[in-house]
Amino acid sequence: MQKRNPWTWIPSLYFAEGLPYVAVMTVSLIMFKRFGLSNTDIAFYTSWLNLPWVIKGIWSPFVDLIKTKRWWIVTMQLLIGAGLSGVAFCLPTPHWFQFSMAFFWLLAFSSATHDIAADGFYMLGLKDTDQAFFVGIRNTFYRLAMISGQGLLIYLAGFLEEMPLPKFAQGMGNIPFAWSVTFLVMGICMILFGIYHFFMLPKPTADVSNPSRTVKEILKEFGMTFVSFFTKRNSILAIAFLLFYRFSEAQLQKISPLFLIDSLENGGLGLSTSAYATVYGVVGVIALILGGILGGIVIAKNGLRRWIWPMVLFMSLPNLTSIYFAYALPDNLWIINAGVAFEQFGYGFGFTAYTLFMIQFCKGEHQTAHYAIATGFMALSMMLPGMFAGKIQEAMGYQHFFIWVMICALVPFILVGLIHPKLEKAEKVSD
Repeated sequence: MQKRNPWTWIPSLYFAEGLPYVAVMTVSLIMFKRFGLSNTDIAFYTSWLNLPWVIKGIWSPFVDLIKTKRWWIVTMQLLIGAGLSGVAFCLPTPHWFQFSMAFFWLLAFSSATHDIAADGFYMLGLKDTDQAFFVGIRNTFYRLAMISGQGLLIYLAGFLEEMPLPKFAQGMGNIPFAWSVTFLVMGICMILFGIYHFFMLPKPTADVSNPSRTVKEILKEFGMTFVSFFTKRNSILAIAFLLFYRFSEAQLQKISPLFLIDSLENGGLGLSTSAYATVYGVVGVIALILGGILGGIVIAKNGLRRWIWPMVLFMSLPNLTSIYFAYALPDNLWIINAGVAFEQFGYGFGFTAYTLFMIQFCKGEHQTAHYAIATGFMALSMMLPGMFAGKIQEAMGYQHFFIWVMICALVPFILVGLIHPKLEKAEKVSD
């Protein structure tokens, strides 16, 4: 095995894993809003972009069959860089929406494939002790990519929107120019990551393609694993929990960013693009991370059974902030920052219960494959409610929509009530 200091590739690898995800799932929302798309269209089309993460378990076995994981990482990073650059160059054109959506689909499938290869490579490229040590490091740099995408890059777009156009961009318009530059910067970053990792990723001896396994064998193995997931004890209740624990949050997370930047005439807060980047992309993400860290600490100490009720409460009640915003329409950025931080902290804290439940449910035989299937349901839980959130919001208006979101928060409480006795039994057995 070729030796490499893990610090030379793990931080950059997981930053490169997070950047395209945030570009597809969050930056695209703000860009489409600034281009004047309706909330209905934004929520519907961007929710569909979750699909590659929903179904990535289907083609994940073929990443082992074809080429090495190292090859997949470098190739996907270069392809993602090309896709982001493609978005940049199509935005000033008359058919910008159709072309950008095509590139976003390419980015989504490439990013999901990159996730498969990177997570597999992490286990091959490190000893067991190093894997445990670098878990926190990789998560930190993934989250830094979120801050960079939702914060710094959106701030860059907002800054460029308000700048005079350079001579070569005259006639393009400030918004197409600003977002073209922003996506081009992301594209160049990903290409540089691909070149860097071509030279800096180690070459583990275990990282080889496996041509001895046929496609038929892989499909048979996948089918057996898939069936075994659905025949696990309490699987129907567990799948319902995975799909609907975030039923209200899936709708809120799709509309809340659009509400912050929508005009006062439309019932929004009217934040500029750069102000949104600070409020949601920096303050909100930091609060989300802190909530997740605290959730991990308390749940590690006392267990899921003890904390699942407080966590679902913390995840739901802060959403009252959105109702307050919709009725009061505050223009004080301190108030807006505090409200978004409170809401995102609660979501990060409450989401810990969801993550640990997935881990506990997937324990046992085929746990790695079962966890991949569970993450597919996790992506589906955001995709389906998000698809129709925009249509519901435009029919109700922001004020009534946020009340509707609070009503939907009853669903996870019902699910926790059903799942809690099962958790008690499971923990008693493990004790």
